[in-house]
Amino acid sequence: MNTLFGTKGTMTQTFIEGSRIPVTKINLGPCTVTQIKNEKKDGYWAIQLSLGTKKPKNITKPLQGHFKKADTTQDIKHHTFPRYVKEIRLDKEPTYKVGDVIKVSDIFKAGDIVSVTAINKGKGFEGGVRRFNFRGGPKTHGQSDRHRAPGSIGQTTTPGRVYKGKKMAGRMGGIQVTIKNVHVIAVNDATNEISISSPIPGRPGRFMTVTKTKSGSLHELKHEVVEVVVENTEPEEAKVDTAEVAATVVEESKN
Repeated sequence: MNTLFGTKGTMTQTFIEGSRIPVTKINLGPCTVTQIKNEKKDGYWAIQLSLGTKKPKNITKPLQGHFKKADTTQDIKHHTFPRYVKEIRLDKEPTYKVGDVIKVSDIFKAGDIVSVTAINKGKGFEGGVRRFNFRGGPKTHGQSDRHRAPGSIGQTTTPGRVYKGKKMAGRMGGIQVTIKNVHVIAVNDATNEISISSPIPGRPGRFMTVTKTKSGSLHELKHEVVEVVVENTEPEEAKVDTAEVAATVVEESKN
């Protein structure tokens, strides 16, 4: 197990050996095991995890039966069920059982290198300049209304159509984005919170997946400080002793 689910929190900053590091907090877990996929029965090994809470009226009857069968209802009295359900593929049979709770400290620790996957913010309908960084049309020679136009989008009689996948204006954002090779700054087991050394796509509260890539160290985040030495190119005879000038000014003021 190297993956856990959570929701995005707020951003802040921290300092590591004098370097300022942007930090995003993620409420990671605790996740409850709701199902174990078997290689003989399902064709692959996988573990299904649930996160959050949701009212029964917003969950279908088959899914309610699935949660009751797994006995993973969050609140027996009010019958609240998990909000998110997602499975993780594994190479071999997992050691966890249905009903086990996986916490953030069971997988991650400070210094680990992780990848974060989430849905980024939707931007609505955008033009080609903002969506694909088009440079726009010419600014002179009478082109008064072509500054942000996309230009030609196809050929002539052959093929007589616009190719699929042509970059044009359209809906921007709302797609899955993965941020790789970011460090875990801190892990708070009491609040199930983890701090990541990078901005994370999506709005606060967005569901996201955090996968541990390998173990690392916080020393790798230290930024190299380049010392800039400014040499004085002023000639020796042009230099003025500031202390001598100040003493002269004082003498003249007394007189």
